[in-house]
Amino acid sequence: MDLSAHPLSYHRASPFCDLLPPLAFKHLLFWLGALFVSVIALLQASHQSEPAPARVSLNAIDSGSGSVRLVKSGGGEIPMPANTPSAHASTLAPLPASHSSLIAAAWFAGERESAPDVRIAFSTFEKAAQRWTPARFIVDRESLAKELGFGIRRLGNPVLWRDDDDRLHLFVVGTGIGGWATSRIIHLQQSDDGTDAEHPRFEARAVLPLSWLWNLSNLVRNAPLVLADGAVVLPIYFELGTKYPTLARLDRAGSFRGIARISRKGNLLQPALLPLSEHRWLAYMRMSGGTHRIAMAETKDAGTNWQDRPDLDLPNPNASVAALNANGVPALTFNPSSTGRDRLVTATSADGERWNISAELALGQIGDEYSYPAMLWHEDELWVSYTDRRRHIAWQRFTIVRQSP
Repeated sequence: MDLSAHPLSYHRASPFCDLLPPLAFKHLLFWLGALFVSVIALLQASHQSEPAPARVSLNAIDSGSGSVRLVKSGGGEIPMPANTPSAHASTLAPLPASHSSLIAAAWFAGERESAPDVRIAFSTFEKAAQRWTPARFIVDRESLAKELGFGIRRLGNPVLWRDDDDRLHLFVVGTGIGGWATSRIIHLQQSDDGTDAEHPRFEARAVLPLSWLWNLSNLVRNAPLVLADGAVVLPIYFELGTKYPTLARLDRAGSFRGIARISRKGNLLQPALLPLSEHRWLAYMRMSGGTHRIAMAETKDAGTNWQDRPDLDLPNPNASVAALNANGVPALTFNPSSTGRDRLVTATSADGERWNISAELALGQIGDEYSYPAMLWHEDELWVSYTDRRRHIAWQRFTIVRQSP
């Protein structure tokens, strides 16, 4: 039974049902079910399958002395689809060398977050013109529901990945009843139907099989970590009742291979992965309550086992962060405040624990929002995209300049 396709019903013959209006009783049943899902999730979290250790292909972290400067080489707004007032949660991916564009971007856009008209928008950065192509919609909930065979109420965070065969994959959050807490992660991939490679079409592949209980309450936000064998580690999170980060491993073709929990804490969301070596990685997480800091965990066996580490000495206002290894330089983009999202910065580090702000991306007024960053290292440049006041997606591009001690 699929919860998004079959709404919960109540039984009028029960005396208890007569005490509540039908709609109220259905809501009660739903939240009782949600509580049950949460308990089951806690139990299964300690018995999840674990991905086998795998090498990660990266440049060694430069732990030498000296500082790093980020020199801006471009920036602006990514075009929005016509008559679309709101945008959020961008993602970036590199394109093949043969493509006329350097990178691709996707985000969700519509009247507002959670609105029925929200769709996934897509644009690419052209090499010759050095500008973004006009945005177009590539996924909508009606067509996606038809492909999958069950109803979708909302679309949310997209994440792009390019596999070893130069095919783009797209992971999208889709909800049924109950909002984001009952989301599932839907896997789409670039179609092989002969459509123009410059304007790819995406087709639904499957819901990621992350839980035996309808795969409920699993969401995605940050970019996957690509391994040397072409497989990927996709950072995801669970948020029904309790909130905790996990990672899913997919092989080079995108088939699911396992899941492992990152942190034992119950208030962390949206993990971002930073590889420091082949097997030692750090994860940075949004904290939904507590000290208003960026949480951190560490693995020394390529994601099989994780240990919680002390929170970073960096404030965070319950907002998404992004991390990557930029040619041996750890980079982290975040909101450096415990109260608001009106400032967004990129920091660099020598060890992934002590950070220095290297670029000021946005500084607004109280109440402004610059949030949900995405980062990509491609052709010796650091690309950053982010939500600009929920009106559009902004982008900036940097070169890295290393300075002597």
